[in-house]
Amino acid sequence: MIPGFGNLMQDVLWCFNQVKGTIDIGVTEADIISTVEFNHTGELLATGDKGGRVVIFQREQESKNQPHRRGEYNVYSTFQSHEPEFDYLKSLEIEEKINKIRWLPQQNAAYFLLSTNDKTVKLWKVSERDKRPEGYNLKDEDGRLRDPSMITMLRVPVLRPMDLMVEATPRRVFANAHTYHINSISVNSDYETYMSADDLRINLWNFEITNQSFNIVDIKPANMEELTEVITAAEFHPHHCNTFVYSSSKGTIRLCDMRASALCDRHSKFFEEPEDPSNRSFFSEIISSISDVKFSHSGRYIMTRDYLTIKVWDLNMENRPIETYQVHDYLRSKLCSLYENDCIFDKFECVWNGSDSVIMTGSYNNFFRMFDRNTKRDVTLEASRENSKPRAILKPRKVCVGGKRRKDEISVDSLDFSKKILHTAWHPSENIIAVAATNNLYIFQDKVN
Repeated sequence: MIPGFGNLMQDVLWCFNQVKGTIDIGVTEADIISTVEFNHTGELLATGDKGGRVVIFQREQESKNQPHRRGEYNVYSTFQSHEPEFDYLKSLEIEEKINKIRWLPQQNAAYFLLSTNDKTVKLWKVSERDKRPEGYNLKDEDGRLRDPSMITMLRVPVLRPMDLMVEATPRRVFANAHTYHINSISVNSDYETYMSADDLRINLWNFEITNQSFNIVDIKPANMEELTEVITAAEFHPHHCNTFVYSSSKGTIRLCDMRASALCDRHSKFFEEPEDPSNRSFFSEIISSISDVKFSHSGRYIMTRDYLTIKVWDLNMENRPIETYQVHDYLRSKLCSLYENDCIFDKFECVWNGSDSVIMTGSYNNFFRMFDRNTKRDVTLEASRENSKPRAILKPRKVCVGGKRRKDEISVDSLDFSKKILHTAWHPSENIIAVAATNNLYIFQDKVN
């Protein structure tokens, strides 16, 4: 077990650490955070937004004067990753919104990450510079070329210290391979390849080759009128470079093995839970669509999120999940109005903690939920500026469905559906979580006594 991960509901008190972003007045659509991701060490935290920007936060070193105050995350680098484009062939605008960010493990002093919008994946290098060369022979100090006739002696250029600069440069652009919107990217454990998935196809890329990808899944029917499902999410196995999963809008998960055939249209395993006929309704298909799929760090389990539940599947058992957690079952009676205001199509993500013992996902009213897999306890917490005093402990929230409401409960009728936690991230080895609420990034951590 990773140090610091105890019994979540008994030992861990979550407290407010930081909030990044402006107060909600005058928030533009471009400011809304669309993805959150820690790097492999947890020292960096990246967010992407609907305006195509990537902001990277770096964890400060612990200070000797305040040993109890663990390092805060401060802005390290901000850059424009994607710009709005126009597809003239289809007369379609391509949004700059960042759909996903995935870090590559650090190999040297620089950091590398993948970011994608609907059509194009980019590989970015983020590096530091604190020295600059001076004393060129052919250029003056401003970089202008000197007159060769004026050069009478050779100089050896020297490196002089300068203020630290963090530069983000695009190293590769992987474009023109997707007809439909990219919903997932996943770095393979061989660190030489990655995949990108859209509604109907999954492509395999080599990091060194930008003009060619291999199509490894294609579910597009010959006649589009026969289309019954789309791909909603895809991810590589954390340890086996030949294995990946993808989920569908029908609530199914397929495990594929690239050793079996080049085109993985035939799956190795098929995970599906038969629906209880007594629960069937007009909304059944919509709410069974899987919005996120994640392998556990151990690679033994898969977690899937649909509209109302989180399910944990054992790779060795295909007919039903081993665990099912109700995220917000009180919304079952509200599906009609959620359909009318389009909230029923919201795509919630889910994450594991570092030891795979706790899972987290978002809900409405800026609530997010945690489920302890060992004790089966759960807790609802809220990301709000009202509770954002330094080190303030988060009070568990409760939603009441019936008539009488207790003082500390909130009625299901007064939930704000415009405030939703779709994107969350968990530090790989500590109890530190990042939660995106509209344009704000909240960082919470366990209370250190």
